[in-house]
Amino acid sequence: MAREVISSGNDLAAIAAVDAGCMFFGGYPITPSSEVMHTISDLLPKVGGVCIQMEDEIAGICAAIGASMSGVRAMTATSGPGMSLKAENLGLAQMAEVPLVVVDVMRGGPSTGLPTRVSQGDVSQAKNPSHGDYKSITLCAGNLDECYTEVIRAFNLADRFMQPVIVLLDETIGHMHAKAVLPDLEEVKAGIKPRKTFEGPAEEYRPYGVAQDEPAVLNPMFKGYRYHFTGLHHDAMGFPTEEIETCRKLIDRLFRKVDEHKDELESNEEFMLDDAEILIIGYGSASLAVKEAIIRLRDEGIKAGMFRPITLWPSPEERLYELGQKFDKVLSVELNQGQYLEEIQRAMGRKDIQKLTKTNGRPFSPQDIIDKVKEVF
Repeated sequence: MAREVISSGNDLAAIAAVDAGCMFFGGYPITPSSEVMHTISDLLPKVGGVCIQMEDEIAGICAAIGASMSGVRAMTATSGPGMSLKAENLGLAQMAEVPLVVVDVMRGGPSTGLPTRVSQGDVSQAKNPSHGDYKSITLCAGNLDECYTEVIRAFNLADRFMQPVIVLLDETIGHMHAKAVLPDLEEVKAGIKPRKTFEGPAEEYRPYGVAQDEPAVLNPMFKGYRYHFTGLHHDAMGFPTEEIETCRKLIDRLFRKVDEHKDELESNEEFMLDDAEILIIGYGSASLAVKEAIIRLRDEGIKAGMFRPITLWPSPEERLYELGQKFDKVLSVELNQGQYLEEIQRAMGRKDIQKLTKTNGRPFSPQDIIDKVKEVF
C-alpha cells in the first residue's frame, strides 16, 4: 500500500537510502545538500548503520568507498563543489568497480557560485566526473516522489553494474516541502537486488575475470576470498598490469557492461505528447514549470507536450532521435547554459533546437516557458 508523507526532497533521499538497505554514509555538510546527511545521521544508528561526518568531501567519499568494499551499501551526498573534490575517487570507484550512490543537490557555479540558489549546472560533470574512459550512470529526480524512488533505484543499479550511480537533485527540489506518495515499504524491500558474489572455491575466484558485457564480481572483504583493489589497469585478480590486451579489454568492458544493458537503465516521462505539435524537453525541477506551462498553453489552443529524461546518462538517444524525426518544433529548457542541449542535438542529429536557459539562481516560472514558446514558434 502506498504511503503518503509530508517531507522535503533531501529528507526523502535520506529515507530512501535507509529503506534501500544503506548501512553507511560518509560525507561533509555542504549547501544545499546538508539535510541529506542531517537526516540520515538520525536514521542509520536506529537500524545498526553508521553515519560519519568526515573532515572534508574527499574523505567522505573515501570512507563510503571503503565501506562498500566491505560489502555494505554506502552513500555520500554533496553539491557541485563537493563533486569536484570527489572526482578522483569517483574515478577509483569506476576503475575498481565499487558500487556507490552519490546524491548531488545542484546549486549555481562554477566554484562557490550561488550556494543557496538553484541550478542544473552539474549535468555535464555527471557524465564524466573523473578523467578517463568509463560510462557514467546518472539519474535525475523530477519531483518529490522521485527523490525517494530514484535513490532506491540507484542502489539497485549500483550493485547491478558495480559502479557509482549519481542521483541529481537541485536546490529547488531538495528544499521543496510537500506531500510525496511513496511505494509500500515491503515492495521496496522485495525489490532490493544485492550484488552478485562468488560462491566457489577461493582458488578459482577471479573477480575481474568476467564476460565483456558484465561487471566485476567483488565478494565482501574479510570473507575468505583474496583479491586486489587498485586504480591502475588490472588483471582478473585485480593486480596492476600493462599487458596490452588485458588493458584494452578492461576499458572495453567498462563501456560494454553499461552500453549493452541500456534497457535496464533507461527511464523517462512523456507528458501530453500524443497529439502535440511542439516538443518541450526538460528535466529535474524545471520540468514542473514545463508541465504547468503546457497545461496553460493548451488552454490557449497551443498543443505542446513534454519529454523528460529521468536517466540522463547514458542518454535516451534512440528515443530522442525518434522524437527529433517527429517534431519540427523543439524547445530545450534548462537551468544552465544548455548542457543537455548538446546531447539532444547529437542524438537528434540537428542544430535547430530552440533553448530557454537561466543561470541567475532563480527557477523558471510557467510564464517564462509560455513566453518563449510564443516567441520562437
